[in-house]
Amino acid sequence: MPDNDTDARSFTIDRSNMFEPLLQADRSFAETWAAFEEEWRDDDELPPLYLALAELARHLIRKLEAGDTPDFRAVFDVVERWHIQGDAYVREAATVGLLEDLQNGNHHRVTSPDDFLPWLAPETLGWWLQIRKFWAGEPRIG
Repeated sequence: MPDNDTDARSFTIDRSNMFEPLLQADRSFAETWAAFEEEWRDDDELPPLYLALAELARHLIRKLEAGDTPDFRAVFDVVERWHIQGDAYVREAATVGLLEDLQNGNHHRVTSPDDFLPWLAPETLGWWLQIRKFWAGEPRIG
């Protein structure tokens, strides 16, 4: 009999399924996601998920500003899974598409990027810190 935990850990998340767990974790993003899918429905190319991730970042910042954070643990658990179980596209998109936008101080009016730190799991936190070092001009280690 297969070990369901092992099966879940070995499942690779790709661009075709990366938003499914996110939409379960944060149902309030569903309307934005539906509008994004509709906008790109007739396009022959795969939708540019970096644009959706930028929308997600702004969505999360608005929720943080409003103090609406009860689902953040579940959301950032998904982001951690993107970093651990994602294919190369998903891992890069999670970092460059989401974390960089969350760190963009221009998106924050009454909050700070570091206000997200309590919800970041180890792998995501590592990439968060790498982004910070990159923008500070520090050399990348490893």
